[in-house]
Amino acid sequence: MKGQKSLTVMKKAIAILGLVGVSASLGLPAVANLSQKSSSQGVVNQPLQIAGSHPHSHSDSHSKDIVATAVEAGKFNTLAAALEAAGLVKTLQEEGPFTVFAPTDDAFAALPEGTLQELLLPENKDQLIKILTYHVVAGKVMSGDLESGKVKTVEGSEVKVKVSKTGVNVNNATVVKADVPASNGIIHVIDTVILPSN
Repeated sequence: MKGQKSLTVMKKAIAILGLVGVSASLGLPAVANLSQKSSSQGVVNQPLQIAGSHPHSHSDSHSKDIVATAVEAGKFNTLAAALEAAGLVKTLQEEGPFTVFAPTDDAFAALPEGTLQELLLPENKDQLIKILTYHVVAGKVMSGDLESGKVKTVEGSEVKVKVSKTGVNVNNATVVKADVPASNGIIHVIDTVILPSN
């Protein structure tokens, strides 16, 4: 059961990056005040080092796509590797816009031992794509526009968003950093890999 949960989390992270290239016609009616949740979780308590947001950055924060922004942040190496294995990098570099719930390296590391390695195998590519696209929603939704409710992902099924005074949750994951800008959308960092129910 633990292995299945970890696999689900892994798939969700991959889905976030993979959904970006899919239809942008879906709406995202959930989750507000995401930026208030980071300190309570302790996963990503510091601002991400995104292009344009760091004092030493010399490029505009919106000049890089979702994938480039995630790679530069330095906290999404596993997600980047999964996206590459799933063949979703180019998709997430498309115009979009997309909203991605991106799991950190720590979130992937929390998966049961061997889960990630199994998902990265060529024969499991379809499953990896399904998980990664489960982390992506069509359209650009800022934290202030989020509300509690169900939101359809690029994968096709829905994630449950819950907005409260303590922060924002997406299924069993907590948003630890919100509104990371990219040229083709927005990234909300989550502390757990989310997985489709099926």
